[in-house]
Amino acid sequence: MTIVRLGYVAMSEELQNCSPSQTMTFKQFQGIKDREAAIGKLERIAISNLENCLRLLKHNKANDIHFFRLSSRLIPLANHEELSDWKYMRALKEPLKDIAEFLHSNPMRVDFHPDHFVLMNTLKKDILNTSVKTLAMHHALLKGMEIDTEHRCVLHVGGVYDDKEKALEQFIHNWGLISPRLQSMIILENDDTSFMLNDTLYLCEKLGIPLVFDYHHHLAHHEDENWAAQWERVIGTWGHSKLPVKMHISSPRSEKEFRAHAEYVDVHMFMDFLNGIKGSIPEIHCMIEAKKKDLALFQLADDLKKVSQLEQIDGSSFLLK
Repeated sequence: MTIVRLGYVAMSEELQNCSPSQTMTFKQFQGIKDREAAIGKLERIAISNLENCLRLLKHNKANDIHFFRLSSRLIPLANHEELSDWKYMRALKEPLKDIAEFLHSNPMRVDFHPDHFVLMNTLKKDILNTSVKTLAMHHALLKGMEIDTEHRCVLHVGGVYDDKEKALEQFIHNWGLISPRLQSMIILENDDTSFMLNDTLYLCEKLGIPLVFDYHHHLAHHEDENWAAQWERVIGTWGHSKLPVKMHISSPRSEKEFRAHAEYVDVHMFMDFLNGIKGSIPEIHCMIEAKKKDLALFQLADDLKKVSQLEQIDGSSFLLK
């Protein structure tokens, strides 16, 4: 038997006025003549984002949701080159502590998925430096929330740059340039256009990185559709992690727009996956990447209640028999 826990991404469709991703453009920042006042406004936005993040975590607690992806846009302009002197973590100490206290009392798995511009296999030094700064920001936020940083940041492999094999080896080369504390934070995901399951497994097995299996991505981009033949290898990448195996679930918007994410998750598609992994692991965490966020989770949970081989544990958890 396998425990299945559902999670969702960053925002709530149910809660009103609760965005953790409020922002400010650099042009808007420049439009404020007093630089100190402009930085003060950035800090107020970041504090508001963290306060909304805490509201989301409380919403999750109220709905028995134990798994959540934090927004990577909590601090606007955090790594902008013109703001390198901004010590933003000082202003965020108290709201981060509030989140830490809540998570100590109400444990749940939380993590990040930095934006696509974090490229660990880039050939350009400036892009790699910016990527490392962004990862360091995520590390600082996790530490501020008193969350164990190990295996909390999902990344894609990166760009192909006209030569996939070379791009994979460039990832390995760049991996050796980043600190062990950031290395230990990273988990890798197969994508839907470039690096398939086998490609990502190659890196994960070579470098000791857990693999987040994205089922929808695999269906959209594969050499062999039979992912189950590689499932034991996926499990193996999590062998040294304290966290349960994680996967991503979403459904195609349509046959024509197969790669695009639908608003909700097709329960039959999800059950095809679950039936393929039944009994192989004691627990799996399934991150819903659907447009309707928490509403998609609530709908999928309602649909799963009707599936005979599942027994509901709580609002977002099931036992796969």
